[in-house]
Amino acid sequence: MTVDVSEPPISSIDVDGLTGFAERILASEGIDGEAHLSIAFVDLETMAALNEEHMSKSGPTDVLSFPIEDAAPGDPPTVDPDGPPLLLGDIILSADVIAEHATEYGVSFDDELHLMVCHGVLHILGWDHETDEQAMAMEHREAQHLATVGRARR
Repeated sequence: MTVDVSEPPISSIDVDGLTGFAERILASEGIDGEAHLSIAFVDLETMAALNEEHMSKSGPTDVLSFPIEDAAPGDPPTVDPDGPPLLLGDIILSADVIAEHATEYGVSFDDELHLMVCHGVLHILGWDHETDEQAMAMEHREAQHLATVGRARR
């Protein structure tokens, strides 16, 4: 399994820790074998443009996920052992918006960053929060994954 994380805009971000966290989530959710996920940090302008183009929402957001494979909770994409690596998709993060939200919610930047990485990975794997039931299930799953690295969901 390969998780590539772009150069973060804040030097204190633990790229190895985020990579390991994303890999653990993927494995726990049933991704086994050669799979690839990309996590990229972008500036506010880029995030706002992506949010407008893909979500029809104005302004920047904290995380966007662009899955390549079809998936659903409990039914992740599968790796063909005789085929090429499974390309899962891309997670786009805005450190600026994550920092704003951390302050707003009274949590550390690292806690909010881990939540957004978890949130993004779950979206890649087909989780969603369009209904109250889906939102509760996704929040519960996020809390479970965050607990594995000693973090709590806000």
